[in-house]
Amino acid sequence: MRIFSPIVLPAALRSLPGLRSLPVLRRPSAHHPPAARRPVSSLRGAVPAALLAGCTAALLLQPAASAASAGPSARIRTSAGGGSVTTLPLTAGHLLTPRTTPRFELLGVGWDGPASSLAGGTVRVRTRDAATRVWSGWHELETDGEDGPDGTAHGPDRLPRGATAPLWTGPSDGVAVEVLPGPGGLPAGLRVDLVDPGHGADSAAVRTLPAEPPGGGRRVGHQAPRPGIVTRAGWGADESIREAEFAYTGAVRVVFVHHTATATAYECADAPRVIRAIYQYHVQGNGWRDIGYNFLVDRCGTVYEGRAGGTDLPVHGAHTLGFNTDSAGVAAIGTYVTDVPPQPLLDGLAGISAWKLGLTDQDAAGRTQLVSGSNASRYPLGTRVGFDAVSGHRDGFNTECPGAALYPLLPDLRTRAAALQGR
Repeated sequence: MRIFSPIVLPAALRSLPGLRSLPVLRRPSAHHPPAARRPVSSLRGAVPAALLAGCTAALLLQPAASAASAGPSARIRTSAGGGSVTTLPLTAGHLLTPRTTPRFELLGVGWDGPASSLAGGTVRVRTRDAATRVWSGWHELETDGEDGPDGTAHGPDRLPRGATAPLWTGPSDGVAVEVLPGPGGLPAGLRVDLVDPGHGADSAAVRTLPAEPPGGGRRVGHQAPRPGIVTRAGWGADESIREAEFAYTGAVRVVFVHHTATATAYECADAPRVIRAIYQYHVQGNGWRDIGYNFLVDRCGTVYEGRAGGTDLPVHGAHTLGFNTDSAGVAAIGTYVTDVPPQPLLDGLAGISAWKLGLTDQDAAGRTQLVSGSNASRYPLGTRVGFDAVSGHRDGFNTECPGAALYPLLPDLRTRAAALQGR
């Protein structure tokens, strides 16, 4: 998932129907907008420097007739606690055509068929802040499908359909979308999914698994102590929207470290809201059986259970395209391209990696091999590839994830995880 910095446009373009900064950023005054500025350090990402010129093919949302409704063509799927995913089909329109929508905090664009259907194309969006009514500039979404199921008919997830990485916008109530085709043209079924995470489902289930003390008597071999883990009940997952059955893989031999590419300077109390939004987008937007990651860690070091099926079991995830078998995906909540990961976050990543790998006596500082499950990964289908036991997402897929500031810290993270295993 990516979050982009704002573009503040010159006066000639500000006369067009509203452009704003993302709600997680400081916004310009409605009366005295500043000149273009550098993004704040907590929210990194590449953004186009100006509006594209000479567009010859575009799909945009038609203007809404009512400010209170997304229109008759909208499809709305709800979840417990006031959550929703509103899906709006894209139709032929004009450049810079906005529309009013139900409230949302995360969005993504999807289409029928595989991710490759839009190869070489471009997807851009802009959104309106729900509080200030100010619009953003255009933000380009990633279309390469770097997370997700491996795409086999016999895998635990349904065959994946194409979708961009999600964009965290904060509270918003308007959107415009532009899709420029690649060499293969435009895929069918283009749509935008708008996610409101709500306040989460209420549950009587256990909300936190307590941390095990160092040197606890029940561990054997090089099994590390379990860190405290906030369960799915703890972050408010609506269990009715996911697949009822669980899917498992072989023994976990690699932990792939990711970042969610959302805001970095968030309050840790808001982390469950971000996780719910990702969960709803993966399931109700992309059609996956559950959230893709096995675990997530916030900037305060709190570990959260991701995909359902048992934290101590080898749950088959959808996090590293091509290498979801015999692995687990752990996502650092935030964007760590230039922002330095805080120490509590690194401690949380080391702790969950050490524990998960130690359950099968896998040395966190060691190496092993996995077999590629997809030609869309960095390696052709069937290729046997060597990985560190704690690897970055970019080791298996052509992506910057987990970010240029986090990836170089993985060697030290492996050493600390191995020490937790008593090696």
